[in-house]
Amino acid sequence: MDVPIYRFLADDHARLDALLRRATAVPDHIDAESYSAFRAGLLKHISMEEKILLAEVTRLRGGEPLAIGEKLRLDHGAIAALLVSAPSAGIVATLRAILSEHNKIEENPGGLYETCDNLGAAQADTIVAKLRQAPPVRVAAYSEGRFVIEATCRALARAGFDVKPKDLR
Repeated sequence: MDVPIYRFLADDHARLDALLRRATAVPDHIDAESYSAFRAGLLKHISMEEKILLAEVTRLRGGEPLAIGEKLRLDHGAIAALLVSAPSAGIVATLRAILSEHNKIEENPGGLYETCDNLGAAQADTIVAKLRQAPPVRVAAYSEGRFVIEATCRALARAGFDVKPKDLR
């Protein structure tokens, strides 16, 4: 069975994982260039899923969104919130934990990507073409401060993650 949507987005997950591993390859040091590429790539990946993939699957279902879509959107909000502050060991550890679970929802059998390939089998190549053509996301400078960390913790809580400000250091 051909799975072009799954293959395209799972390969992007692998690329992003490699960038994060490269950014954290040296203990107690985060490589700024690799992390910046990871951050920009992850924000683009989220944008592709939100603006193209979830929109297409809703269209293919006659306007009915997937039930798992709400959880994915909350996760995406939490992940994006973690990318607002400059990276720290705590932020990276939290990102890894969330992405590990989040990616399973998308990649496991019966997950988002397989569902999209099944629903849009006749249009899968067109959907992948749209994903490939997605523009980069404009990435803002890091924002710091207590209010940023508190807002991040609120976004994490909305997505069901119990993370305290001290965990993000």
